[in-house]
Amino acid sequence: MNYNKVILMGRLTRDPELTLSESGLDICRFGLAINRRRKDPEPDCTTFVDLTAFGNTGAVIGEYLTKGEPIHVEGRLEFQQWGGQSGKAQTKLEVIVDRFEFIGGKKNGDAVESTTPQPAEPASPTPTASSPTGDDVPF
Repeated sequence: MNYNKVILMGRLTRDPELTLSESGLDICRFGLAINRRRKDPEPDCTTFVDLTAFGNTGAVIGEYLTKGEPIHVEGRLEFQQWGGQSGKAQTKLEVIVDRFEFIGGKKNGDAVESTTPQPAEPASPTPTASSPTGDDVPF
């Protein structure tokens, strides 16, 4: 059995780079810094991770986040390998983002508009003769 799941929370190390694939799919590449606090006398350390998000996820990250802002991501590890200019193989381990959450509040009073339609509030139900009331509810 195999399982490939990564959950990270940190701050963007650079502004996201948003591009389009040949088929029109949004591709967003960005870096994340994850700080780890250590007990004295050891110094704190930072891990830097490259991430890529596709589609609507990538478009939203690219539009609303900038360098230094916090983000919570869930995704999977992917190993990249390619031939370098010197002919030597180059490799990189990156995270492919499946889900993310904004962390923190509004900046300068700006609100982020949701592109997801909000459901209408249901009308309050009117009691009928067959509806349980008060002590008739079993819990």
